[in-house]
Amino acid sequence: MKRSSYALASTLLCALPLAGPALAQQKTLTVGGYGGSFETLMKELLIPEFEKTHDVKIAFVPGNSTENLARLQAQKGAQELDVVLLDDGPMYQTDALGFCAPLADTPIKKDVYELARIGKNAIGLGFVATGFAYNKAWFEREGWEPPKSWQDLKDPKYDQILSIPSISNTYGLHALVMLARGAGGGEKDIDPGFAAMTKDVAPNVLVFEPSAGKMSELFQSEEIALSVWGSGRTKSLADTGFPAGFAYPEDGAVALLLAACPVVDSDVPDEAQAFIDYLLDPEVQVKFADAMGAGPVNTKSVLPAELAESLPYGDKIQSLVTVDWDTINQNRDDWTQRWAREVER
Repeated sequence: MKRSSYALASTLLCALPLAGPALAQQKTLTVGGYGGSFETLMKELLIPEFEKTHDVKIAFVPGNSTENLARLQAQKGAQELDVVLLDDGPMYQTDALGFCAPLADTPIKKDVYELARIGKNAIGLGFVATGFAYNKAWFEREGWEPPKSWQDLKDPKYDQILSIPSISNTYGLHALVMLARGAGGGEKDIDPGFAAMTKDVAPNVLVFEPSAGKMSELFQSEEIALSVWGSGRTKSLADTGFPAGFAYPEDGAVALLLAACPVVDSDVPDEAQAFIDYLLDPEVQVKFADAMGAGPVNTKSVLPAELAESLPYGDKIQSLVTVDWDTINQNRDDWTQRWAREVER
């Protein structure tokens, strides 16, 4: 018995050095992305399948776009993240700062709308439209039609029942740009936008609310009937049972992309590229649409009728307009300071 015990122990000890490296070989892919419902979607519905099929462990780091861009800047030269998921504006900044590695030229990317192609190093994962969220029951009570134009924000009937996010939020920034365009200006001539926002729109605004949670509360407490908001946020509010509707402005709903890029100097570059391709899969795109209210960027994704009606999808994609992020990012700090002086004074 004693000899058998020694033999067994010897066998186990000999086996341990062989087992150790085998266990240590599983790689870890670190992904930085949005928190909240997006994090839940990733961890419960998408990450487990990718881990299983690619023999990799995914560590998810939640944070908004500004926080994850700051994380990349703080970790320059020693990046923790392998893939980053950001709004399109911060993604343009991230790429310009050299944090994005080139995207692999894979077949699935040929199925992506041209509008979602940010460049050689980043790509859109889902479309959100910036337009008008409104309380359908309130509008029906008043006999109002949904707003059709950015100029409708000036209508005095919306006095103190309108909310617009501040310029720190992409929706508020989009509103400023579209008001500038409607007045003959644009990203390179923002003065008309500030004039329209300050003189004609701001008097109607109850609060410039950047928080999605608080915006939802304003709707539910019937403090506001209308806001400049995203199609995805509006869907989330409607999913609670609130009578939220979304209107696409005839003069242009603005495309807001949820975007991804592989991070430079990743120690798992192949897995980073594969994960982005996985998120572009037609069926995964439908899950995105259902959970996040983001219209698919893959032209082969097919949405059920109830999602197709409200989200940027099909013909609606062609009507979306884009903004000049290069110009915006060069001027955003100045515009933010000006907004504080002139708009939210």
